Amino acid sequence: MNKILLFSSFFIQFLVNAQIKERSLSSQDWQFKNTKDSKWLSAKVPGTVHLDLMNNNVIPDPYKDENEKKAQWVENEDWDYQTQFIVSDAELKNQHIDLVFDGLDTFAEIYLNGKLLKKTDNMFRTWAIPAKSYLKQGENRLQVKFRSAVRVGKELAQKIPFTLPESPRSFVRKAQYQFGWDWGPRLVTAGIWKDVSLRFWNEAQLETVKIEQVRLTPQKADLSVHAEIFAQNAGKYTLSINNQIQDIALKSGINIISLPYQIRNPKFWQPNGWGQPTLYDIKITLQKDSKIITEKKERIGLRIIELIQEKDAKGKSFYFKVNGQPMFAKGTNWIPGDSFSPRMTKERYQKLIRDCKEAHMNMIRVWGGGIYEDDEFYKACDENGILVWQDFMFAGSFYPADENFRENLEAEVKDQIERLQNHPSLAIWCGNNEINEAIVNWGYQKQLSYSKEDSVQVWKDYKTIFHEVIPDAIKKYATADKQIYWPSSPSIGWGHKESLTEGDSHYWGVWWGEQPFEIFNEKVPRFASEYGFQGMPTLETTKSMFSGKPDLSLQNGTIKAHEKHSRGWEIINNYMKRDYVVPEDFVKYNYISQLLQARGMQIAIEAHRRARPYNMGTLYWQLNDCWPVVSWSSIDYLGNWKALHYQVKRSFEEVAILVEEKEKAYDIYLLNDALTDFDGGLQVELLSFEGQPLWVLDAADHLPANSSGKHLTIEKSEFAEFDLSRSVLRLAFNGSAGKAEKLFYFSRPKDLKLSRPAIQIKKISTTEIEISTDVLARDVYLIGNTHFSDNFFDLLPNTSKRIILSEPLERIEVMSLWDTMNE
Repeated sequence: MNKILLFSSFFIQFLVNAQIKERSLSSQDWQFKNTKDSKWLSAKVPGTVHLDLMNNNVIPDPYKDENEKKAQWVENEDWDYQTQFIVSDAELKNQHIDLVFDGLDTFAEIYLNGKLLKKTDNMFRTWAIPAKSYLKQGENRLQVKFRSAVRVGKELAQKIPFTLPESPRSFVRKAQYQFGWDWGPRLVTAGIWKDVSLRFWNEAQLETVKIEQVRLTPQKADLSVHAEIFAQNAGKYTLSINNQIQDIALKSGINIISLPYQIRNPKFWQPNGWGQPTLYDIKITLQKDSKIITEKKERIGLRIIELIQEKDAKGKSFYFKVNGQPMFAKGTNWIPGDSFSPRMTKERYQKLIRDCKEAHMNMIRVWGGGIYEDDEFYKACDENGILVWQDFMFAGSFYPADENFRENLEAEVKDQIERLQNHPSLAIWCGNNEINEAIVNWGYQKQLSYSKEDSVQVWKDYKTIFHEVIPDAIKKYATADKQIYWPSSPSIGWGHKESLTEGDSHYWGVWWGEQPFEIFNEKVPRFASEYGFQGMPTLETTKSMFSGKPDLSLQNGTIKAHEKHSRGWEIINNYMKRDYVVPEDFVKYNYISQLLQARGMQIAIEAHRRARPYNMGTLYWQLNDCWPVVSWSSIDYLGNWKALHYQVKRSFEEVAILVEEKEKAYDIYLLNDALTDFDGGLQVELLSFEGQPLWVLDAADHLPANSSGKHLTIEKSEFAEFDLSRSVLRLAFNGSAGKAEKLFYFSRPKDLKLSRPAIQIKKISTTEIEISTDVLARDVYLIGNTHFSDNFFDLLPNTSKRIILSEPLERIEVMSLWDTMNE
């Protein structure tokens, strides 16, 4: 026996003796090939076929240049994967050996030593296959053969008498965004996209652990720990919860054991802004004859979440109550962070969620056209106090509801509930993204020439999936405290008046309807779960679109290829003309496009926050990107903050001052999202762009906890004698704890009469600078390959601002709005 095999056998024997039950096969030497070919190439697991083809120089990087087109053939091919691995005699002595695939994308046949073990048809399921009888001592061969999801989808589409929109993606339980979206490429991939392992176990196995919060008070938390245990043989066992031991009797087969567990004087898990998201570790251990058989560890948080819908004079409320307090939801929508999901790292997940926390968010919606995210995503949300609105993976189409589809879906829902339900960040399950709206509003029935019977069947299938299969599975598999369910987001499509008076709303009158940003002040819903506007990515990310020297021109084919909306540039230009001088220079155009996006979202967010408690949530579209692209995101693919994210951080501040312009007056609103009152002083001053005070008002003020209200009205006649195109209204609240500042302009950016600012940058240290100016500097833009703690900000004369850099820079370029108005 060679040294490597000797060490491997010794290590495997050690694992068995040490009670370790999992052995990863992901790190084995994997190979893949096109089914038509004979030559095997090296592969990585977890991975995708596109990544493997790139690593072997078969296709160019689809994110670069116009290479997406060159990768389209991949989706129509079948692909084979294989590896060899050693199984020792000691391992074979385990009573049970399961081959476990955490994720296969999508239609696969699994062979072990030439024997077919399983056929799979769902990217979102875990596949655990009893494999002991197929394994042998020594070398074993594992093969996974993938069929083209596009071709299988087309075959399934032939089985129904009418065409579904976006066919064939509706027929495959696979990430829908892979088929292309108006922010993402079409890269329909395949492969072993999550880990694969061997699971060894004896006597009994802890299949799942669900922790139910039965009752929660400041004095104690009463929990019920539900353990699903498969026992080889009936007998007496012990089950311990954090070393609290309970004798149990198990029958042969599946057992459901529920034991009480109590935490005295619990600390509540609080959403971001309300306190610490306290977490508790729970270890569940199964023993027999004082020997540990298996154990699981869960990390939970103690909190009470309610979805409140109550009829009122204007319709019906829609808000979340957290730990007894109404919570105004501030947040965003999440799409997959990469078109090739295995490339997402723990560090990228953690950073993006920390960026949400830093921007004062408390909720994020996992959009239904992507994937049920990696465990690290939910872990990061737990740790940072970010509540999760979790869509099931359906988006913007019609879906079949035949028996096979229903059974497959129930198994998918079961897997995801059992994986996710213990996370304290999980707030709500939602059936789908925009399918109710698609059926009612988008006119597919007419476009696809449906008969009356076809239309009836579509609606019947919708009801079956989202009002029967999914909610029934939630009731069956989720604990009672994790069963909040909402069938479709939005509940009513935009354009219907009820979409603003009840439920959640996707308001797309801005962008899709091409209405001006100011319409956000009128179209205020009860809960805004989608709205948005596009902006270009940062210069660094724009340059990353090119494999060679970047050609930064709006006419460049690569730049055009990274705008996936068919009318994107036209819409951006039309909006830009309304509010800004449209630059000819590419760098300045990039800058203004980001300012434009930030301006639109600022107007929307402020309208929503002012309207509290009528409106109780604002989740803009979208946080992130899956590749370098012109999109609705506030953080681009490389993780850089666009102007929008800096603005969101300001707009979502805990204490905020907002101004609403009326016909004859300006109404001043003060907001306080904290759970404590603040007393302080409100100062309002009209300043010239040179910093000269023109009008001043000081008043004492009281800011109630968890509230929004109008605190002051200023008649327009007060400012009649001043040139408001050369003036800015500065408002500041200095409270006992909370502080806020707001600069309000009376004209659109293009109509401001700005002077050229002399912006000074003083180096404080290698990672800190101080910015100052002689006159108002609007939208100061610091340029450099580092993260600035603030950017795209306004700076008044006679003031300074300190900025922290994530990495030192030799040289920092600076630009302001004035530069774009005087090319």
